[in-house]
Amino acid sequence: MNTSTDAISIRPLSRMDYPQWLNLWQGYLRFYNTQLSQDINQATWDKLLDDGVAVYGFGAYQGHKLLGFAHVVLHPNTWDTTDCCYLEDLYVDATLRGRGVGRALIEHIYQFAADKHCNRVYWTTQVGNTTARRLYDSLASETDMVQYRHNLSAD
Repeated sequence: MNTSTDAISIRPLSRMDYPQWLNLWQGYLRFYNTQLSQDINQATWDKLLDDGVAVYGFGAYQGHKLLGFAHVVLHPNTWDTTDCCYLEDLYVDATLRGRGVGRALIEHIYQFAADKHCNRVYWTTQVGNTTARRLYDSLASETDMVQYRHNLSAD
């Protein structure tokens, strides 16, 4: 951990981070114009802290203040013998964007995935998310893949 009070440190989320994480998580959901039930929010949090689930959460901190988070999912794939690392969620407090927090989180995820012997890190974002895409363009290559989705009812 960094000793400077101005330095950003990245570390796994812990139980004591829940109130700050939940506040940022709600901001992330608002950004994507969505709401999730408290049951889903709690299940997401539980997965992030469960060592038996291949879902991991990392926080960017300045001291004890949580500035942003990244959630990743490790999974097998058919194009390689090692896992992929899917960066499912990345969010930085809106008042702190442009200060290197998102970059620090992504670079940490790259190292985490390398340590787990993953073959790649990948993610998606909205076409119009131009601020984030400027950062992503500096850290990764855009692919020509288009995502399709069919949601299945939970009824």
